[in-house]
Amino acid sequence: MNPGNGTILTSQWGGLSDFLIAKFYAVDEKGIRSPDETTEVHAPISDGHRDMTLNWQSPFEAASPDTKAPALAAMLQSGALSTVLSDFTSYIAGQKPTSAQNSQSPSALQNTLNDLKGRTGITKLNSTQIFTGMAPIRFTFNLHFRALADPYNEVEAPVDQLTYWAAPKKLSTDSIVKRVTSADGTAGGYLKALFPSFAPTMIAFQYKTYTFAPLVIESIGDPITAPIANNGYHTEKIIPIALASLTALDRDDFKAVFSPGS
Repeated sequence: MNPGNGTILTSQWGGLSDFLIAKFYAVDEKGIRSPDETTEVHAPISDGHRDMTLNWQSPFEAASPDTKAPALAAMLQSGALSTVLSDFTSYIAGQKPTSAQNSQSPSALQNTLNDLKGRTGITKLNSTQIFTGMAPIRFTFNLHFRALADPYNEVEAPVDQLTYWAAPKKLSTDSIVKRVTSADGTAGGYLKALFPSFAPTMIAFQYKTYTFAPLVIESIGDPITAPIANNGYHTEKIIPIALASLTALDRDDFKAVFSPGS
């Protein structure tokens, strides 16, 4: 996705490499640049991070004896049960006449319990993990804006544009009764009455040789106490922002990002 010819909102960064300037622009749900919104926001970023959360679980853990009878398994593995049995046997033997006492050698049960010390029911089979899904890819970083000549156009305007993209396009103010009664009577009209508002804009994130799209803005900060010029507009801002992919990404998606055109 090559940048278009729309308005570019950015600060002046002199000879800073273009690869170090992140570019943001509106796209549709397929990641194609929106023809209705040609404005772009350009800014260097810092503290950038891309996170992938992959859900792996081992559902067969509950099939082991350790989970069926945890207290008993713990006593067997630690040797506590063997010790209890030995003490109990000694106590019983001590209550009998000396002539009735048996040999002091451990019983077969005692030997068996001793053999179980240090053993567990966990195996490679019942601890095998399975892939159960993944969350969308998330990006977190800080955007930098500064004013060398024009605080409004170099700082305020690009930050405002990011806020416009993050906010819903339109939230209905009418009640559901009014919307339903004013519907055109078609199925589509009633569905629009049930879902009257418009979701925020999806954007693309282009940085270095990568372009990720479509993304949604999950959170964005604005340091409202940042320094200002004599006209009241801010002279610099560092904007923390978090983006997420619209869906989870698979190997083909990453190949398209890392090797565009291949």
